[in-house]
This record gives sequence, C-alpha cells and structure tokens, in this order.
Amino acid sequence: MKISDIATFLVEVPQKHPIAPYQSRYRAASKTGALLIQIKCDDGTIGWGEAPQRYLGDQLTGNESVLLREQLIGRDPTAIAAMHDHWGLDGGYIQSGVEMAMWDILGKICGQPLYKLLGGLVRERIELACCMGLRPPHEAAEIAKLYVSMGFTTLKTKAGRDPAEDLAFVKAIRDAVGDELQLRIDPNTGYSPEVAEQLAKDLEPYNLQYFEQPMPADLLEDSARIRKATSTPLALNESVTTLAQVRRILELDAAAILLPDTYQCGGLWPCKLIGDLAASAGVPCVMHCAHDLGPKTAAMLHLVAATPNYSLANDCTYYGLEDDVIKHPFEIVHGHMLVPQGPGLGIDIDVEKVRKYQVLNTSSP
Repeated sequence: MKISDIATFLVEVPQKHPIAPYQSRYRAASKTGALLIQIKCDDGTIGWGEAPQRYLGDQLTGNESVLLREQLIGRDPTAIAAMHDHWGLDGGYIQSGVEMAMWDILGKICGQPLYKLLGGLVRERIELACCMGLRPPHEAAEIAKLYVSMGFTTLKTKAGRDPAEDLAFVKAIRDAVGDELQLRIDPNTGYSPEVAEQLAKDLEPYNLQYFEQPMPADLLEDSARIRKATSTPLALNESVTTLAQVRRILELDAAAILLPDTYQCGGLWPCKLIGDLAASAGVPCVMHCAHDLGPKTAAMLHLVAATPNYSLANDCTYYGLEDDVIKHPFEIVHGHMLVPQGPGLGIDIDVEKVRKYQVLNTSSP
C-alpha cells in the first residue's frame, strides 16, 4: 500500500455561547479554524487528520497539499515511526495532521479502533474540562454556574492580562459555585517570574487544581523555583514539546502536571510517549485542546483511552461549536465523551460540511 494523493482543506466553524467570543490575553475569536488533511491510498483507503489553524493564522492557505504531495506520494502510509524519524516534515503543526491521518489509515486497514493500536482500553468514558475565555467577574460567575448545570466538574479559564483581573474572576467563580468545579487558570506565558510567583501565592486560598504556564516556555528553572515557594500547583503546556524538553522538565521538578498537544509535539505518538515518560516521574498529564473539530477530538479520545497517565479531565471546547465536519458529532453527557468504536479514528467526515465551512476553495473533497 502506498500514498497516492493528498488534499488539504482550511475550514472555519462558528462558535456559540458560552465559548464565543473566546478571549485570551492576546486574541479573541468566535470561530474554530483547522487544516484538515486527507490522505488517499492506492487501495482506496482514506485517512483524515486535523491541525489547528488558531496558532498559525494566515500562514495556512488551504493549499498545503502541493508540498505534501511532493513529500508523501509513494510512501507507506503506515510507516509512522519512519515519518517521525526521517521524512522531513515540519515537525509540528502540519506533521501532526499528517500523522493523525496515518493512524486513521492504519486503524482502518487493521479493522480496529485507534485506541487498540495505542495499547488498548484503559477508560471508555473520557472526562472533559470545560473552558472559558477572559470574562468580567460577573459573567465568569454566571458561565461557571452554567457549566455546573451541564454536568462538568472542571473549569479552565484564560488569564494573563493583569494579576488583579485574574484574582477577581477566580474569586467570582469560587463565590458562585464554591468547590463544585475544579479550577485551572492559564495566563499563556503572560507574566514575568516575579509576577507569576506573587500571583501563585495570592491564588493559594482559592485551591486551584493548577496554574498553567504563567511564564515564557524557556523559564524552566524559574518554574522549578516557584513550585517550591507556593502551594499552588504549576502546570506546563507551551514548554511541552520534545521528549528531551520533557525530560528536562522532570529532572528539574518544574511542573506538577504536563499538557501535551499533537500540534506542539508533532503527533499522537509523541503525546503517548510523553504521557508514559511523565508517568515514570509521577507527573500526570492532561490533553490540551486547541479548539478542536471532530478529527482531533476523536484522536484525543483514543489517546486518553489508551494511556493511563492522562488521568485528569482533558481540555475541551467542543460543546461550543455550532457544527462539526463529521457526520455524527460527539455527544457530551455529564462532562464526559464516549470513545469511538469504529476503525481508525472512528469518525466519518461529512464532505458537504467540509465544503460549507471551507475558507479557501483550493481543493474539493
């Protein structure tokens, strides 16, 4: 079996309340953008992958298939280790979508859901953490109440513009829902070590589950130092990229929790390896969400289902989509999703939806 063709589709799906508008410290958005990657094989098997558009902006055109055809046609679509080792893809964003499609193909030709190829089922219901952009305290409180009513038990909010603002909405959420929600806040590298340390101390009375990536990604020694100075647990996301970087984090004891993502680490397999490596140091993992559509959501479900160390609620904004590009969108019941049971990713792409939400009509599914 060989890869016979590649197609790519840049799509944008509108978001709805309570996600939209989703405000981080540096951008606001009311759409979920993604690059969908379709790999066709000479026996007719088709695999789909997804890479987030959110962090690449206008660097993506939807015409990435031109270069990918040069790199991939004629290769073995099941040679995932070889792809990581020497195929010379970009090492991150687009590679992660290619690798996802390769896993989808491998599962389909084996007739098995992806979680079985990743080690077998550990959990069949995946717990989700609801997410919130930056909001005024009164709005944050009302949305937190809504999430409790929806059955979620963990909430992650954006942060990072101003420590006083962060403390105000944390207090408002705690006043509104008490301990009914585990609470995480994510400044997205927004603070200096000095500000991050003081804020971590100021947050201690609010019993956060963790304080995610408050400082730039390379400040691992500062993260290790601050961990010793506060009882607020520190988590790292932007710092979690390669296995070597993760080993460094663990050696320094720089994080209580790690948040890998496929686009940062280059695919599902590195996220699997990071989960296992972190387990050896007793550090749990959470799968990060980049505002994911159906394919990347399915990939998350399979990975978490097959990896014991992804033991906390995993980030999710799926419930904030107006629609999806798969024929049978996932259901969230009491803050959980079921793991797909079909072969590969276990999803069917709705090509009409892909056309409907396609931004640049450079390819047709």
